[in-house]
Amino acid sequence: MRLHDSPTLLAGVIGWPVAHSRSPKLHGAWLARYGINGEYRLLPVAPAALPAALRTLPAQGFVGANLTIPHKEAALALCDVLHPTALRAKAVNTLEFASGKIIGSNTDGIGFIANLRAHGVDPARGPALILGAGGAARAIGAALQDAGAAITFCNRTPDRAIALAKDFPPANVLPWEQRETALKDFALLVNTTSLGMAHQPPLTMSLENASPDLAVSDIVYVPLQTSLLVEAVARGLKPVEGLGMLLHQAVPGFRAWFGVQPEVDAELYRIVAADLL
Repeated sequence: MRLHDSPTLLAGVIGWPVAHSRSPKLHGAWLARYGINGEYRLLPVAPAALPAALRTLPAQGFVGANLTIPHKEAALALCDVLHPTALRAKAVNTLEFASGKIIGSNTDGIGFIANLRAHGVDPARGPALILGAGGAARAIGAALQDAGAAITFCNRTPDRAIALAKDFPPANVLPWEQRETALKDFALLVNTTSLGMAHQPPLTMSLENASPDLAVSDIVYVPLQTSLLVEAVARGLKPVEGLGMLLHQAVPGFRAWFGVQPEVDAELYRIVAADLL
């Protein structure tokens, strides 16, 4: 049986709100490329309705779904099976509905590491400084640590960074006020905060004291070139943009739902980035 002759497979992204998601464009491009009879839909679900939605989606023909804000942490308690990536991140962003069970995983760290490598950056090249202490910082910190990197968390609210570091021994904590002067001691800088995102306050971060071989990653992808990445390029440092992480983190879910290992390439990047700033 050819792929396009098979029954329609449904997946989607669950969020509140969710209209801004790039995932339908991303998965839609793959579905078209591989000739798969499938659909990937926007699924606006209010927080109080999430438990009921996860119970009813499989009956509607859904084979899986992604989760975005504000559902990633709440979904932990709603899954029948949790992948180690979800347990480490304490959040779920990918669901698979199989054999009557809800299987939850977190692919943010996988996507981050894959994006680093796609840019020629070895995640274990040296110590990493992670700005932020939210869910993305947790998933990326776990992935970097698992890849062999020493990690340090740095957050505007120090108590959150301290609490996070305790879950990842022997992770360190750096006061926010020292984030610029300490750059000489790191091989990788990662911004996991919303600072620098469109309609958010800017990230004030000088790279003047950075070591010459510092790689600078920003998971913000609106705008595509954040002020942090612009300065990295200006100083001759290695920039790693955030859109690639979004593309790579989608690979495991697509493979699980639609049975094809999709490729992240320049064409996909162009399609998803077409109307971004």
